[in-house]
Amino acid sequence: MAAAEVSGEGWGRMNLKDKAKLQLKKFDIGERFSHFPGRKASVLLPLMIKDGELHLLFTVRSMQLRRSPGDVCFPGGRSEPTDKDEIDTALRESQEEIGLHPEQAEVICRLVPILDKTDSLVTPVVAFIDDTFHAHPNPEEVSDTFSMPLEYFIRPSKYSGVTVPLNGLPYLVHTFEYDDPERKRSFRIVGLTAHIAVFLALVVFGEKPTFEVPYDLENLNSSAVNLFMEWYNNAKSKL
Repeated sequence: MAAAEVSGEGWGRMNLKDKAKLQLKKFDIGERFSHFPGRKASVLLPLMIKDGELHLLFTVRSMQLRRSPGDVCFPGGRSEPTDKDEIDTALRESQEEIGLHPEQAEVICRLVPILDKTDSLVTPVVAFIDDTFHAHPNPEEVSDTFSMPLEYFIRPSKYSGVTVPLNGLPYLVHTFEYDDPERKRSFRIVGLTAHIAVFLALVVFGEKPTFEVPYDLENLNSSAVNLFMEWYNNAKSKL
């Protein structure tokens, strides 16, 4: 994988947040897929520095919801006509779901999108938030929030993966079990949320994970784009 384009001495002087931002900006896809037709959605990937490590914030869906109640996910949702772009969608949904105001999020980049079960194009938007942020979950949508080390998504202690056929194409389903030492409970991260978290960890750390992934790690962004386009073209062919 490509190394950061700074000298070894300069890289050594950078703090953890700046190193992560440098890596992330190299993978920014900007508006590359914004013109694609069809249903659109965005999720916010809130990163923070906690206990000297990069942590990622997740939400737990309310049990009142009809779709995927109790699942772990990222704050986000469908785009609205008033949203300027994918970033607007992610920030608006995050404010509605967990009370994160746009000015509390330092948006860094947009990553390669993925298709969800409804063939909606979901764009991950990465932002840094302060570790002092206190979530105020909307009980109609979110029952809880928690954070976990991003590194867990390349070196997990509890992981399983299985490749299943989906719409005629092979799909690798990641499942992570995380025992939260603060909450004294376990969380299960699976499916699209796990897929996005893994890609984010690969981007930031630039290391080979302890499990298989469907990417060429030497050409991570281009192989992720190729994988997305394969899924997208397959979905278009069904229309």
